[in-house]
Amino acid sequence: MTLYNYTGNTLRDTECNKMKALLATLTIFAAALMPFAHSANTEIPWCYHLSSCNESVWVSKPYGSCNRTRQSPINIETAKVKENANLTAFTFNGFSNNNTMTEITNTGDTVKVNLGKDLVSVSGGGLSTSYTALQFHLHWGNGTSNPGSEHTVNNKRYPMELHIVTIKSEFNGSTSLATKDPEGAAALGFFIEEGDGSGQPAVWKTLTKYLANITNKGDHVNITEHISLDDLLKGVDRTKYYRYLGSLTTPNCDEVVVWTLFKDPIRVSKDLIDLFPSVYFNTSTNSPPMTNVYRNTVDINNRTVMTQVTVTSAGSKPYGTLGLLSSLAMFPLLYRK
Repeated sequence: MTLYNYTGNTLRDTECNKMKALLATLTIFAAALMPFAHSANTEIPWCYHLSSCNESVWVSKPYGSCNRTRQSPINIETAKVKENANLTAFTFNGFSNNNTMTEITNTGDTVKVNLGKDLVSVSGGGLSTSYTALQFHLHWGNGTSNPGSEHTVNNKRYPMELHIVTIKSEFNGSTSLATKDPEGAAALGFFIEEGDGSGQPAVWKTLTKYLANITNKGDHVNITEHISLDDLLKGVDRTKYYRYLGSLTTPNCDEVVVWTLFKDPIRVSKDLIDLFPSVYFNTSTNSPPMTNVYRNTVDINNRTVMTQVTVTSAGSKPYGTLGLLSSLAMFPLLYRK
């Protein structure tokens, strides 16, 4: 997950631009004093694959918080998940609105869809306040044959993962404020699994048609089709999810994210999943296709993953051992003449 603001720039880009300006000033000043000195490198870029800037470098440098203990993504071991009665149903505002998606962009490390300002929000679900959605983006491997979800469940990696990025509504779209709050952002994560047929669901076929127009880094086009988030998430039971506290999954890896991962996957046909590696990392003629755009799982570091309290079809918590024994003890009283 990368945190983007409404203009489409990452926090990384904003900070890098400030650093570039500062270093440029210092370089000019130093050049006047030491005409033979080498100028400083103004940026150390991050990447997914090159040994000079991949995720092992993020940790060793370190880049921001990338080497700390509340990092994402993680592997969810379902046997260790704890029930939490506070994880109630969400309220999804604007998810049925089919005019919220404004622009789709190839950022050079993902495909991102911007959402109209203040049109989509989420509350409930154990969140402390309302969160406003900024955008969603995707992570993938290399088609269905090489899965690329960021999170895994019992070490299973899904073909893709979709992240809806939200920040506290009180921040009015300010991502800089969100990175100063340990729960400033809330990410809604959806696994994408291979489904049946071809070109299905139809709404995903509509969305993926735009990929042909954003093949290179920096390409972006307006979304003219009417697509709602509800359409994209059809088939997912959004009352069943996992919850844990984590981070952004790209530098600076800020530890500010309340993660929600929904248990039901979105089912998308193989041919549509296989379209995502058709976009490229940059504009050079020899640029490789954009594959394996995900961070590997990191240590959970004694954090707890939570889920809803299990209920029976009657709406009550299943019997524990003591409850079952108490019920059995009642039988003699029920049948006493």
